[in-house]
Amino acid sequence: MTTTATPAGDLRPGGLTAAEVELLGQELDTIRQDVLDDRGGRDAAYIRRLIRVQRGLELGGRVVLLAGRNKVAWVAGTAALSLAKILDNMEIGHNVLHGQWDWMRDPKIHSSTWQWDHATPPEQWQRAHNQVHHTYTNIIGMDNDLGYGIMRVDEAQPWKPRYLVQPLWNAVTACIFEYGIAMYDLDLGDHIRSGRTLSPEKRAEAMVTLKRALRQAAKDFVVWPALSGPGWRATLAADATAVLVRNVWSHSVIMCGHFPEGVEAFELPELDPDESRGEWYLRQMLGSANIAGPPVLHLLAGNLSHQIEHHLFPDLPSNRYGEIAPRVREVFDKFGLDYCSRPLVRQVASAWHKVVRLSLPNGWLAQTHRRNLLPQLRRLAAAPA
Repeated sequence: MTTTATPAGDLRPGGLTAAEVELLGQELDTIRQDVLDDRGGRDAAYIRRLIRVQRGLELGGRVVLLAGRNKVAWVAGTAALSLAKILDNMEIGHNVLHGQWDWMRDPKIHSSTWQWDHATPPEQWQRAHNQVHHTYTNIIGMDNDLGYGIMRVDEAQPWKPRYLVQPLWNAVTACIFEYGIAMYDLDLGDHIRSGRTLSPEKRAEAMVTLKRALRQAAKDFVVWPALSGPGWRATLAADATAVLVRNVWSHSVIMCGHFPEGVEAFELPELDPDESRGEWYLRQMLGSANIAGPPVLHLLAGNLSHQIEHHLFPDLPSNRYGEIAPRVREVFDKFGLDYCSRPLVRQVASAWHKVVRLSLPNGWLAQTHRRNLLPQLRRLAAAPA
């Protein structure tokens, strides 16, 4: 990951001049306004239809698990539950809570009223994600979403031996991602690193999150298995599998959005504190990455496979990102910027490669080979804490 700062003189990140950044902002504003002017009935029909499908999958999965007593029924029910949780989390919950559908003025599908199948209270997620992450995207020390506040995410960050475990910690985080996000939204990582105690206000927030997380766990791992009677073990296994699938999938998609090779990070002290709209657009463009693939992948990814378009226009309906992606890419090409997009497997592999690479001192992997492996390992072991 390259740390980009505002160079001396008139150049901005990406090597653009102030005038070019202003023009870039105007072109992206035009794309956004075109969607706003065209937004309407087909978009409303899309989200309403998707919500019906998601609820049908969840209900159907529960019925199959309760009625069936064989492996086929278990697999079918578990698959339906997994899909329902993924759709609820990604394409519906994430995007509704962004306010993408507030223009419909439907109190049932509104960012101020929506409740999702997640451990994080919506209002806390909106503060941490909508307000902090989307404002300070990829700014080290300000955007903890980049590494969830616990990982080394850039070569400019001093290496410490504790980062050696970050590949393992990242794998654990993937499995419990729902609860990891809840802890991140409370800024617990920042408090732990700084040794600060929780303020009364933060303790109150933590209690709200804890109660919600306990209710979520009870629903998945106690209530539904109990309703299954003699088949409670199968239902418990199905719920645990569905939660794990949803967590690993959402972690993989989100990690691909800002962490693969070729995505840039930024140092806040070297950025203009009076960042213009065009400069904000530019930072989203350089700090985000897409996943290439078929329509079903985009649907299951909550259209965060179009992470670049989402970060440029977080309030536009997610079903429009694929439509405007070619126009956005033309803007990248016009200004000589890299539109970072790879297929899912390559993007996930790239992100994990960076997790491993940055867990080690700068250049360690490049300098290490079979003949010097033992001395290199001793070097790691002797590193000061």
